[in-house]
Amino acid sequence: MNATDRLTTATIEADPDVPLIRITRDFPATPAQIVRAHTDPDLYAQWVGPKDLSTRIDHWDARTGGSWAFTNIRGEEEYSFHGCFHEVSENRIVQTFTFDGWPEGVSLETMRFEDLGDGWTRMHSQSLTDSFEARGQMLESGMEVGINEGYAKLDELLEAGSVPAGAQSPAAEQTA
Repeated sequence: MNATDRLTTATIEADPDVPLIRITRDFPATPAQIVRAHTDPDLYAQWVGPKDLSTRIDHWDARTGGSWAFTNIRGEEEYSFHGCFHEVSENRIVQTFTFDGWPEGVSLETMRFEDLGDGWTRMHSQSLTDSFEARGQMLESGMEVGINEGYAKLDELLEAGSVPAGAQSPAAEQTA
């Protein structure tokens, strides 16, 4: 695979048969770095979401059986989210995701990290919602902007060397 084959903008696809969203994105990093970026609260707060939002971590226990909560802030507006980590491993994260403004809309998210070689990782993510209506609301919420701007910020952190190479996720360090 050469550099022109890299997916440096997320592909976001709605499954026609089930209320599922698939996201695929490549990163110039190892799988361990991408897991770390998704499980280290200090790193996560630096990149998640659109450029015009800041993120406050309210609770973070990134381990199998742990939970999380964060708030996105734009001026006086706050948007809070929470969920549970069902699995945190070296190449996969499974978690629930809930927007507190719509608490009945819980999605189950699975992220898998594929080592593409040559220092690149492909993230395969899927979010399963309980209905096509809920999936539609997610897609119409502006998630594409948040995903792409957030991952562009993560690219900048990776380029700056702010995500340690070969580092384990905090959960793996706790159990090691």
